Amino acid sequence: MPDKPSKPVSASAIEKHVYKVFPNDMNAHDTVFGGMIMAKCDRLALVVAERHSAHVCVTAAVDSIHFRAPAKGNDTLLFNLSLNRSWGSSMEIGARVEAENSYTGETRHILSAFFTFVALDRNDRPVDVPSVTPETAKQQRRFANAEIRREGRLKTRSELAKAAQKEGS
Repeated sequence: MPDKPSKPVSASAIEKHVYKVFPNDMNAHDTVFGGMIMAKCDRLALVVAERHSAHVCVTAAVDSIHFRAPAKGNDTLLFNLSLNRSWGSSMEIGARVEAENSYTGETRHILSAFFTFVALDRNDRPVDVPSVTPETAKQQRRFANAEIRREGRLKTRSELAKAAQKEGS
């Protein structure tokens, strides 16, 4: 049986996708509404997943969203997303968002998150995706860390299922 096809991280990555902040993006604290940033990350992560898999994909999980600093009016948001690892039909995409002051060029890391997507066939059933080939030391680290996060997600799911069974008995 032939080896599973593989694609490099760079084949699907999104680097420095630009979004200019406007007044309608602000919340009551006069900082950028976090839900808007999360939605943009989810849409861009979908692009990464579909580029990698060449299939329709759906969000299966979002975890480890960390808001590190606020974005403010007149900031420009820079979105960076890449595939960290794939398993069968699922893929983990990492997102990093920075806020850039367009006048000084100063950037601040404002958000990190991890999205899990599943590729689907024409009958909406999970379909295998190519493996991913890390190209840099940073990508190798992300590849290894993705497995640790996956093991944590699977363990949590198993423990919650056991707890639900105990409640039901």
